[in-house]
Amino acid sequence: MSEVAKIELDGKIYELPVFTGTENEKAIDISKLRDLTGYITLDSGYKNTGATKSSITFLDGEEGILHYRGYSIEQLASKASFMEVSYLLIYGELPTKDELADFEMSIKKHTLVSEDMKQFFEAYPAKAHPMGVLSSMISSLSTFYPESLDPNRSKEAKNLTIHRLIAKLPTLAAWSFKNSLSHPFMYPRNEFDYCENFLYMMFAMPTEDYKVHPVVVEALNTLLILHADHEQNCSTSTVRIVGSSQANLYSTVSAGISALWGPLHGGANQEVIEMLEQINNDGGNVDKWVAKAKDKEDPFRLMGFGHRVYKNFDPRANIIKKACDDVLEKLNINDPLLAIAKKLEKVALEDAYFKERNLYPNVDFYSGIIYKALGIPTEMFTVMFALGRLPGWIAQWKEMTENKEPIGRPRQIYIGNTSRDYVDISKR
Repeated sequence: MSEVAKIELDGKIYELPVFTGTENEKAIDISKLRDLTGYITLDSGYKNTGATKSSITFLDGEEGILHYRGYSIEQLASKASFMEVSYLLIYGELPTKDELADFEMSIKKHTLVSEDMKQFFEAYPAKAHPMGVLSSMISSLSTFYPESLDPNRSKEAKNLTIHRLIAKLPTLAAWSFKNSLSHPFMYPRNEFDYCENFLYMMFAMPTEDYKVHPVVVEALNTLLILHADHEQNCSTSTVRIVGSSQANLYSTVSAGISALWGPLHGGANQEVIEMLEQINNDGGNVDKWVAKAKDKEDPFRLMGFGHRVYKNFDPRANIIKKACDDVLEKLNINDPLLAIAKKLEKVALEDAYFKERNLYPNVDFYSGIIYKALGIPTEMFTVMFALGRLPGWIAQWKEMTENKEPIGRPRQIYIGNTSRDYVDISKR
């Protein structure tokens, strides 16, 4: 007999099926609860609600496990390229050598964007935040490719849209940065790989013979892999719920970018650098600020420590710490903010207060340090996050549409006024 959960309401007992995932996660299937009982569940923030069944990413916060399609994040970050991981997430399996070559070639064919889009950049003020620009530009792609609006396109047509988006987002991201500096745009060079091409468009100038340092390319490859997917987080859930209306992929991902922009989501690594700047501007006394963080009456909080999902450690943090150490050593970086960061890291890893509360340095702490070391300004940090998360968003959208999942439509418990009569304005 299948496992069931029993719930007693108004003197009646109802049986609800229990679903077990491949990693032994258990869920009570309440999809027919309202039809059976007239009740709904209340779960603010959906912290205990499974909105879908997915075969893309497995995350166990208690054990510190993160898998993409069954492959551990540790193996993928140390052995794979970001393009391999993108293919894996979107299509379900690691590519063969020929499949990867075809995938990369298809991406390279679409890195250019229409010259008409350059006029959009000219309309933005120089101080426009790159995330706002990026979200708008990605949504605008749907107007250049109207065929993408048809939700019932062929598999080949959908793949073309996917490849275009993967190819063009780095170009638009780099151009949003160049626009903020009033610098000339650099066109993509397809002899470079994905990460190298993006760094070239970010930092090269027409009058320079710019060469990307290999350690920088390797660090970026690692960072993008670590950010490629993370189960049903805020931006991914946004992508799925917007996509459930059969909105086109460009607009759907644009919505995900907007969700990622929030400081409680993708903006955390920017807050790490702002915290380090605050400590540095105060004289750099780390002990003083650690004491403030321990003081329950003090509003100051250390950013980049602990995680709302991972309860013991963030598996990505161990990987990115090594990448961070390699970048600082090989590039011989001497920055007071990075020195403060290393002191904070030492305290968090050794101080009993932090260890008892599992306030370990997380992926946002180290990614902020790496981006700072690579010369990427803080307002671009969330753009970098979006660049990494793109294949995960696409994979989630693709899975949802192929499974023909229904349009998202949460319920609510109304707590407003009951029925009342309109009063004419002259009597109010």
